Amino acid sequence: MSVKLTFLGGVGTVTGSKYLLEKDGTRVLVDCGLFQGYKQLRLKNWAPLPVDPKTIDAVILTHAHLDHSGYLPLLVRNGFKGPVVCTRATRDLCAILLPDSGFLQEKDAEFANRHGFSKHRPALPLYTKKDAEVSLDRFRPVDFDDVQEMLGAFSVTFRKAGHILGAAIVELTWGGTRIVFSGDLGRYGDATMFDPSPIREADYLLVESTYGNRRHENLDAEDILAEAITKTARRGGTVVIPSFAVGRAQSLLFHIQSLKEDGRIPDLPIFLDSPMAVSASNIYGKHPDDHRLTAEECDWSNGAAHYVADVEESKDLDRNRMPKVIVSASGMATGGRVLHHLKHYAPDHRNMILFAGFQAGGTRGAAITSGVASVRIHGSDVPIRAEVGNLHMLSAHADADEIMRWLENFERPPKMTYITHGEPDAADALRYRIESELDWPCWLPDYREDVELE
Repeated sequence: MSVKLTFLGGVGTVTGSKYLLEKDGTRVLVDCGLFQGYKQLRLKNWAPLPVDPKTIDAVILTHAHLDHSGYLPLLVRNGFKGPVVCTRATRDLCAILLPDSGFLQEKDAEFANRHGFSKHRPALPLYTKKDAEVSLDRFRPVDFDDVQEMLGAFSVTFRKAGHILGAAIVELTWGGTRIVFSGDLGRYGDATMFDPSPIREADYLLVESTYGNRRHENLDAEDILAEAITKTARRGGTVVIPSFAVGRAQSLLFHIQSLKEDGRIPDLPIFLDSPMAVSASNIYGKHPDDHRLTAEECDWSNGAAHYVADVEESKDLDRNRMPKVIVSASGMATGGRVLHHLKHYAPDHRNMILFAGFQAGGTRGAAITSGVASVRIHGSDVPIRAEVGNLHMLSAHADADEIMRWLENFERPPKMTYITHGEPDAADALRYRIESELDWPCWLPDYREDVELE
């Protein structure tokens, strides 16, 4: 009997990754992510999952980012009782990310109810901090490169994907059929993460396509960062960097510390205003084999910024008019403390809003980088008069050439390559390159489409 694969997310979009595998009555979910961005996507988070969570036997996580892990609290709350298998660093990061996500949803709902700008009466969180904490009991962390036999039905092995701490390429073998999930592939030659592990063969491949139609600029991130910080400081402004709390914030601190040490930026205060990012930074020291940084380099980069602990201290950053750099989550300006900083700093032309990577369609980050005159934050329209930039070269995602470089490690073509986790234009561009340069069969799946893997 073949393995049935159903695409429950991560198709036609870079969010909501969920892939259901079924064979002989056993059901496995690879990734369990939240939909983000456009409203019609976010509404899917509130709709019942197309498969009853009680009938899912296990979840395999490629990494901790919420678009891959953020639905887990709901899955558990709705009856999932199986193990969540992932790398050890992914488990440690999820222990930060998931409760923080629940906490922010509770606070956002509370804020909306208090100020009356939500259409819902009352506004409710998708899940709570408590829901997230309960879901952590299901986690079963394992080591990279160890073959895990599961449920007496299949085996799974995690290979290093780069991207962020703990991120994995998943090799799953079921009934003699080898299925490879790329997860999110990292960059080659990254300052902090290892190159993606080469994979030699697969019967079926699911490959991400976030940057499937783009090449990262061949520019030095520190040069661009130095120029942005210096010119903003000279005009008396503040640089606000919306940053992903895991991976991107740590890379930014590494580069900023290097610039400070070399005297390439003014001696102005640097603030990391994200409790989640602070906690994530401390995890790097627990997993020295998962990244390039030595213990000394971890301590050194952590010393680049003042860590902002509480809400009042965060508010003080907006009251203080002195030039500074604020690194704050979230990376696509979808929530968190950075929204309060954007409300304060975006209307002033002296300031700069500096994004650091991919902005999914429908997010505030995508709107701001596209040049809109204003964005809506907490029920009010906030004008965007600050200078806007994006450090694309700091993206943790492989670009189109790097994806192709990784694919060239395969010694034979898969029977089918499914292109996932990309906007439609990016996914189709990658499909064209794979078909024309490698002569592999490819398919762009639709939401809830199912296929038989022979």
